[in-house]
Amino acid sequence: MSQLQEKIKALAKAQSADIIAHRRHLHSNPELSFEEFKTAKYVAAELTAIGLSPQEGIAGTGVVALIEGRNPESRVVGLRADMDALPILEANDVPYKSTVPGVMHACGHDVHTSSLLGTARILNQLKEEFEGTIKLVFQPAEEKAPGGASLMIREGVLENPRPTSMVGQHVAPNIPVGKIGFREGMYMASTDELYLTVKGKGGHAAAPHQLVDPVLMASHIIVALQQIISRNRNPANPAVLSFGRFIADGVTNVIPNEVTIQGTWRCMDEEWREDGLKRMKKMAENIAEAMGGSCEFEILKGYPFLKNHPELTRRVRTAATGYVGAENVIDLDLWMAGEDFAFYSQVVDSCFYRLGTRNEARGIISGVHTPTFDIDEDALEISTGLMSWLAISELNV
Repeated sequence: MSQLQEKIKALAKAQSADIIAHRRHLHSNPELSFEEFKTAKYVAAELTAIGLSPQEGIAGTGVVALIEGRNPESRVVGLRADMDALPILEANDVPYKSTVPGVMHACGHDVHTSSLLGTARILNQLKEEFEGTIKLVFQPAEEKAPGGASLMIREGVLENPRPTSMVGQHVAPNIPVGKIGFREGMYMASTDELYLTVKGKGGHAAAPHQLVDPVLMASHIIVALQQIISRNRNPANPAVLSFGRFIADGVTNVIPNEVTIQGTWRCMDEEWREDGLKRMKKMAENIAEAMGGSCEFEILKGYPFLKNHPELTRRVRTAATGYVGAENVIDLDLWMAGEDFAFYSQVVDSCFYRLGTRNEARGIISGVHTPTFDIDEDALEISTGLMSWLAISELNV
């Protein structure tokens, strides 16, 4: 296996310039969720050019391809990359800056896609040296509910053939380039969006006795809902309830008829997720009713929580340690952000790890979802070779 690892490293190094070019092309030409038409065509063309037969149009713009080694039915490993960008105006002054106003690859999906293209090239060149099948999944719309992963699963991406395991990676701007992060078990949170409309009777602020004040009702609701975290949740079970939008469109002496509130609910437990939502809805409606008004409580269900299968993650971590060295493999903390790779993790054994992309010496320190996000492109050679090695290692279990 050591000779094969050296071959992978040599191939990753040899194609690093091409993968950087792929990444820069994708970064310059970002497309929003469910609109990745040019990106999908680009991916399909690159896969075809290396001799694969990609299937296009899954969940709209998804692309899937198979790399079959010897005895292809023996074991199947799925590798996933997401392709969509964000509605952010890029502030970086770089040659590969986004050419689409207000749209930017600010979460590293250009990195994930170009990396998987490089991994595909390596694995296809080495297919006579491993047994089993690699399933390449280029997925749309990670950034927008209901999530491209859920739609691809619904359209059969985990069948014909069914992966024994799924592996995905994500850039980590808080981790130095060259380092890889892992966590077993629960890792990322479920994400649900909350939309509340609190209705009362508005009027002159100087005559509160003639009104049913929705501002006061909404304020009571926001404060009261926090007790679901502090008094109904098991303290050992991570959860977050936050409200980021509160609109009471009155003025100093006018109380409006209604108030709108928007928030997010994040958990690491599917049973508690549902229980908490039921409790919130009932509490908000009852508070509004008790104060003479009403509350419409709408829930936009998002992604489930992401769980890294313990045994698979240990195997992948061991393989990564052999590839990059023990000093470059680190432990990850729980992260209350959401990721639709979680849908795969609820169906098949999965491992989602982090790829270090930070370089403080070069000023590459901005977080994801910011206008100045960028990466140290040295990470691309690591990511393509590492994912190739992880895939082959998992086929050989």
